[in-house]
Amino acid sequence: MTWREYHEATKHSLESLRRNRHFLDWANMPEPFRHYEGVPVLDLPADPPAPGPGASNADGAAFLSQLLFYSAAISAAKRVPSTGSKYALRVNPSSGNLHPTEFHFITKGLNDWPDGLYHYRASSHMAEQRAAGDFGMSAPVAFVLSSIAWREAWKYQSRAYRYCLHDAGHAWQSLALAAGAMGCETFASGEFADDEVAAHYRLSADEWPMLFLELRGEAIPATPAIPAPVRDAAETVWYGGDPNPLSREHVSYTLIDGIHAATKVQCVGGMEAAGDGGGELRLPPPTRSVKPFGEVVRNRRSALDFQGGETMMSLPQLSAILGAAAKPYLADFAATRLVSLYVYAHRVEDLERGVYRHWPGTGELERIKTGDQRVMAAGLSLGQSLAGNACVSFSMIADLERATRGYGGRGYRYAHFEAGAIGQRMYVAAESVGLRATGIGAFYDDEVHRYLGLRPEQGQVVYHFAIGHAIPDPRLEA
Repeated sequence: MTWREYHEATKHSLESLRRNRHFLDWANMPEPFRHYEGVPVLDLPADPPAPGPGASNADGAAFLSQLLFYSAAISAAKRVPSTGSKYALRVNPSSGNLHPTEFHFITKGLNDWPDGLYHYRASSHMAEQRAAGDFGMSAPVAFVLSSIAWREAWKYQSRAYRYCLHDAGHAWQSLALAAGAMGCETFASGEFADDEVAAHYRLSADEWPMLFLELRGEAIPATPAIPAPVRDAAETVWYGGDPNPLSREHVSYTLIDGIHAATKVQCVGGMEAAGDGGGELRLPPPTRSVKPFGEVVRNRRSALDFQGGETMMSLPQLSAILGAAAKPYLADFAATRLVSLYVYAHRVEDLERGVYRHWPGTGELERIKTGDQRVMAAGLSLGQSLAGNACVSFSMIADLERATRGYGGRGYRYAHFEAGAIGQRMYVAAESVGLRATGIGAFYDDEVHRYLGLRPEQGQVVYHFAIGHAIPDPRLEA
C-alpha cells in the first residue's frame, strides 16, 4: 500500500458516508487509560505549582510532576446526563476523547529519581517504572510517544490513523509548551527505525512509536552526565509488567496496518523549501494573554459548539492565534513548513468576511474568496454547525507530495504531526485570549479542495479547526 492509496480510501464523501453502516459497539469500547501490572509505581507530588517565575523544582519527582500535570494529566470531568456516568478530560486534547497517545519517558541523572524507563499513568498521576538502568541517552529526560490505533479505530475505523497522527502532534506540542514554560528546550525526532525502537523500549504489541522528544536545559534538576564506557545490557533491570487489555476484542483494519507499514519508509532525499508568498492584509500586533500559562492549559477545553449570532472576535486576537501557529518547530522534520492555513473569517472585527490564506513568513492574509462563509464552512465539515457558528474556522492544507518526496512515506506522518502541532498551539492561544477552540477531523476532503481551488499537487486537507465563543457545556463538572 502507498500513502496515496490510503489517503484516497479514507476520504469522506456523501457516497462513502452512505455506504458506511458502522455502529459503535459500546461493550467493546477500548479503555482510555493504560497501566502496567506488577511494576514499581512512583508517586508524583500532587498539585504541583504552575510553571513560571518563582516556580522551582529541586528534585526529579517535582520536575516530572509539574511537566506532566501541565501537559498530559486529567484536568476535568464530564457527566453523561442519561446514565450519570463520568469520564475524564485531559490537558492534551484527543479526537473523540479516545486518547491513542501513550507517554513513556526515560530519565538519566535526575536528582533523587532513579534512572530508567517509565510509563505515565495518567489516571492517577503516577509514574510506572518499567525498567531501571541506563538507556544510552545524552539528555536527562526524553519521551517516547506511542500510539494505540485501536482506540481511535473503534469509532473512526480506517480513517483513525489520521487522527492518531494528529493526536501525536497535539501531545508533542503539549509537552513542548509545558517544557518551554518551565525553562527547558525540546527537540522532536521522527526519524528512527520503528521496529527497533519498539523492541528497545519493549512497547506492547498494540503500541506503535511515533515521536521521540528530548528535553534539555538548566531548569532540569539533574547532575551532568559523566562519560562512561559502554555498559553491559544486563545492567538494565526490567520489571516486566503486563499492560492492561483495553477491550474484549481488538478489531484489525487492513488499511491502518498498511499505511503504518508504508510510513515506516525513511528519508529518501533532500527537502524542498516551501514557496514564499504574501497578501494584501498585514495582521496587526497580537493581543497579549492576561492569563498565566498554567491556568490556560489546565482550563483548556474543546468547545461543544459556539454562540454564533453577532458574537465577534478581534483582529488582534486572530493575529495572536496565527502568530502562535507560525512559530518555528524544533524537530528533525521541521526544516520547512508542510501545512498552510486557510482561514474562513465569519465574525472578526475589521476583517471582511471571506476566505484567506495565511502567509506565516510575512504575517499577512491573502484574500481567496469574499462573502459569508458560515454555511459553506459547516457544510464542508460534514454539516457540523460549530464550523459555521465559530468566529473563524480553518482548513489545514498539507503539501503531501512535497513531504513524501523529501521524507518518503514517513512524510505522510510528518504532515499530520505538524497539523496536530498547529492545532495544539491554536488551542492554547485561543484560550489565552479569552476564546475557545475545537479540532474537527471529519470533512468532505475533495469538496474542500474544489472550494478552495486546489489541485492535488497543491496540497490536500488534513485537519479542520474552529475558534470562537463557546456555549456552556452542561456535562462539564470541573
